[in-house]
Amino acid sequence: MKAIWRGRVIAESDRTLDVGGYTYFPRETVRMDLLQATPKTQSDLACPHGVQFYDVAHDATRSKRAAWSYEAPRASMSKVDHWIGFWEDVEVA
Repeated sequence: MKAIWRGRVIAESDRTLDVGGYTYFPRETVRMDLLQATPKTQSDLACPHGVQFYDVAHDATRSKRAAWSYEAPRASMSKVDHWIGFWEDVEVA
């Protein structure tokens, strides 16, 4: 599987997991240099899994909150602990 943002492969792995309708990539397969942690909103703080959203950014181009990770997942999401999910401007194929 690949995560593609504006024609650039930002994650690639054959060990992805599909959970809750989203595909998650192991952190070590993600171009973390293209992700920038965003400040947490009230909704983020209320998330029981400790969500951290990331902007995907390169040069002056940015897609806000297009990636996320669960930093303290409860049992239902524990298998994707610290893995990265993508949506919106990021195509997963």
